[in-house]
Amino acid sequence: MLATVVCAIGTASGLVACEPGTSGGLSAMAVSYTTDIAGTRALENEGVRVRWLSCAARLDSAASASPSARAAAGVDCEGETDDGGKITIGGTVTQEIGGRCVHGDLTAKSDGRRVFRAYVLGDCNAPVPTPARTPAPPPARGDGGAPRPTVTVTVTVTETRTPFP
Repeated sequence: MLATVVCAIGTASGLVACEPGTSGGLSAMAVSYTTDIAGTRALENEGVRVRWLSCAARLDSAASASPSARAAAGVDCEGETDDGGKITIGGTVTQEIGGRCVHGDLTAKSDGRRVFRAYVLGDCNAPVPTPARTPAPPPARGDGGAPRPTVTVTVTVTETRTPFP
């Protein structure tokens, strides 16, 4: 019960430490977040005007099953350019460093054209990102740019008291 409460509080604070990861310390949430942020910056540095980008990661179960296997996460990102073109980033991440960079093998495409292939995405020497510098999530399609709802975590604690005889 206590672990659940601690994990819920950590989640509400934006921490990812309670998320199960592999023996290499990878977290699907951290990999997704960092690839999204670093990928957006890399695309924009290459002249791609990113309207929105969303990434999802899945941990490689084979790597977590064997202590000698290197931890890895598959990453798939999709998004849209300012002029309505399609953006994708896909590949494998083997290391994520504190929201600043990911190591692996990632390829980005815009409208079917390869924009870059990267083995390190982001700036591993940058200061640790803070929530104040994190960009707001992109608007959902078709909502006219209206603000998106935020995530709320509610913890319910049930307590049973037994009267003393």
